[in-house]
Parts: sequence; structure tokens; C-alpha cells
Amino acid sequence: MLREQFPGLQVKVHGKPLVYLDNAATAQRPQVVLDAINNYYLYNNANIHRGVHSLSESATELYEQARESLAKLINAPSAKDLVFVRGCTEGVNLVAQTFVRNRVKAGDEILISHLEHHSNIVPWQILCEQTGAILKVIPMNDQGELVLDDLDQLLNEKTKFMSVVHVSNALGTINPVKTMIQAAHDKGVPVLVDGAQAMPHIKVDVQDLDCDFYTVSGHKMYGPTGSGVLYGKAEHLNAMPPYHGGGEMISKVTFESSIYNAVPAKFEAGTPNIAGGIGLGAAAEFMLSVGLDKIAQRDQALRVYAEQALLKVPGLRLIGTAQNKSPVFSFVIEGIHAHDIGTIIDHHGVAIRTGHHCTMPIFQYFGLAGSCRASFAFYNTEKEADVLVESLLKAKAMFE
Repeated sequence: MLREQFPGLQVKVHGKPLVYLDNAATAQRPQVVLDAINNYYLYNNANIHRGVHSLSESATELYEQARESLAKLINAPSAKDLVFVRGCTEGVNLVAQTFVRNRVKAGDEILISHLEHHSNIVPWQILCEQTGAILKVIPMNDQGELVLDDLDQLLNEKTKFMSVVHVSNALGTINPVKTMIQAAHDKGVPVLVDGAQAMPHIKVDVQDLDCDFYTVSGHKMYGPTGSGVLYGKAEHLNAMPPYHGGGEMISKVTFESSIYNAVPAKFEAGTPNIAGGIGLGAAAEFMLSVGLDKIAQRDQALRVYAEQALLKVPGLRLIGTAQNKSPVFSFVIEGIHAHDIGTIIDHHGVAIRTGHHCTMPIFQYFGLAGSCRASFAFYNTEKEADVLVESLLKAKAMFE
């Protein structure tokens, strides 16, 4: 079974089998990813791109093979269009400071949505403070879906860039990003898509989406923490200035000036997270071997089952009921604080997230400080959804 390939799922918590439902925060890792990282340190431990000895050459080959695997995963035109980053957060900041900053002035507008993670809000607020640009927000409705009726009006002659999340980490909403990208491009507006939560659940094709940039977070897609990639259209990456200065991102250095290296090296200063990149490549190959369509189908089956199961809990209210969503459920139970619920069900082996999930504006909209969040991955089971519900009923009984 695929589930057996994830050692982290075999542990026990408080003497109970682990029911891991915090996948939106970070996923578990398959053995092949752990082996790839371990094998690098055991047998190929050397710096990359700079040595002519065998270990350096083998490490470089593994690292660049990982880039190729990731390009295949998202159907990028070329592996050279992928920049290794520490995760989606760094990808967004890189684009904000190198592609967008020089394109905006006071009074120009940056467009995001109400469903954004803080990592796709704060970098744009910083940019607005630096330039005098104005941050505009696509609204959402009570179902947690974006209201796109006025998108053509929000995209106007002042709009210089749009950055939107593909799948909400708090509500699971899958946004119609392809339609949104087309609308933006019709007005000449480039688009970045935050794919942190999309990559583990749905098939991503950057050429089909026609996005200008797409960010991927490694630890959400069964890879190492501190890893990720930023995809960018070649013409953008080639025109952008470097984000960090240092070794590897240059082709010539004098005290008077430097000549920068070609993409993607131009954006990868210093010794990178070599093991992380290799591990992320292994995660990409693992997902491809399982099958992206198979993963998506399994996720949707779990979504339907878990939603029906959760609604059997008296007093439970789901926050965000979009028609098109991933198996992520934010919920509250009347009369019980979310942290109390999370603490109690942990003693039954159930791991969920509680709080605002780095999406404070979403919960301000609903008049809440936060919620419980159960987020499923394809390796979860219907039985685990049942255990979640049983533990919630026991928690509820403690407050009656």
C-alpha cells in the first residue's frame, strides 16, 4: 500500500495510532524522499556546480535531475524556468522585489484576493510601502468563494500585477485561476499563482494556466522543509535583476563590477539546500509514479466522505463551503474553544491544526478568531475521518 511508504504515519501518539490530519501545514514524507536525502549525505556529499571531482559532479547531476523532475511535474517548458527557493514565501518575495518593484509607482495597484495566506499579503504590503502603490483585494462570499463579478473593474489601467492563491490553505477553496489569469492578461497584467496547497491535491500545468509565475512549496508536497521552486516565464526571469548577491550567481567579478550568471543560477546565490533540492526532486518523481489524476481522485473521495462525517457532529459548523474545494475543513463547535478541541483530540491520536492558519483576514470576515482545521492527504483513510468524528464527539461530551 502507498500508505505504508510513509514511516511517519506508523507512529503512535499517547498510545494511540496517529491520525495525521494536519497536511495543509506540512505533509508526511515517503521513504523514497528520506532515502534520497540520506543517500546524498552518505554517498554524494559535496558542493555542486563548482568542482571537477567525482563527488561534486554526481551531486550536481542529482540536483539538476531534481530540477528536471519538478519541471516535468508542473509541465514547465524548460527546467531552466525553475528557480530553487526555500518555499512559496521566498518565491513571492523574489517576484515582488525583482519583477514588480521596478514596474510600479505611487498610485499603481497590486491585486490579490481575500483568500490569501499571509505570505501572499505581507510581501505586497511591503512593496506598497516602498513604492506608494495601493493593494486591492478581490472579495469573497459566505461560502468562501471569490466574487469575480467585478474582476474586470478591479483590473484597470492602474493594475500592474495580480497575485492569487490557487487553493486556500484555510478553507480548501480551489480558485478558477485559469479564468482569472486570462482576465488579467486581457488587460496586460502579469500574474503569480501561489501553488502551495494546489500541488499536493490537483494536477498543475503551468503552460495550460499560462501564468507568469507559479510557486511550489516542497514540504506541502511530501518533500523536505525549506525547499521549493519558483516557475517563471523565461522572458521574465531573463529580464529580472538578481535577488541575492554572492557565489554561483555571477560569471565574472571585479572590484569595479560584476557580470551575472544566466538563469536560473542568477537567482541561486551561495551554496543551496542541496539535500533539500534532491529530496524535492524525489517527491516529484514519487507523485508522478503514483499518478496526479489518481491523487486528485482520491482526495475528492476523501473530501466527500469526511464532509458528510463531520456534519454529523452536533453544533459543528463548517467555515467555507465552496463547491470546488480540496479536502481541507475549517470548523468550529459551538461553546468549545478551538484550542481545547485540538488538545483533547490529540489524546486520541488525532492531529489537527487550530488557530487562524496564517489567514487572519478570512476569519475577520467570518467574525472568528480562528478555527479547527482538519486537512487530508491522499494517504489518509475513511476510517481516520471516522476516528476524527469520534474524538470530536468525545470532546463535545466533556463540555456538556
